[in-house]
Amino acid sequence: MILVDTPSPRVVTTIALRNYRRHWGRATFEAALPEATMHIAHLVEAIQHNRIRITDHADEEAQADRLSYDEIFNSVLHGRVIKDYPDDKPYPSCLVYGNTFSGEPVHSVWAYDSETGWAVMITTYRPDPTRWIDWDTRRPTDEILQ
Repeated sequence: MILVDTPSPRVVTTIALRNYRRHWGRATFEAALPEATMHIAHLVEAIQHNRIRITDHADEEAQADRLSYDEIFNSVLHGRVIKDYPDDKPYPSCLVYGNTFSGEPVHSVWAYDSETGWAVMITTYRPDPTRWIDWDTRRPTDEILQ
């Protein structure tokens, strides 16, 4: 597992988090977040405070798809949760869809420990266009394009 301690995502995340708070107001925004669902705001806050763990698997997948951590973090900051996995153990997780700096789609799966405020990147990949509709809806198995 890799602990990320790079300053570059902090600048980007600080701007994104300020924009979240400016638009919604911190108290209003966080009060509106149901407890059982993963929210992108939790991941943004973890990224901003460098409370990120990256699994070996996520690191290998990022390298295989030539994705930098900055691109992945940016995709979370400007992305959205497209699938919740509330029953995952040891922490609930979610699938996030976002884009690279050049606008290419990126998916990443994150777990979040609400007690510590740490986020764990479980995996990341460039989604296969034959398996996804508009990058955020998985095609039914019988409709996967050949």
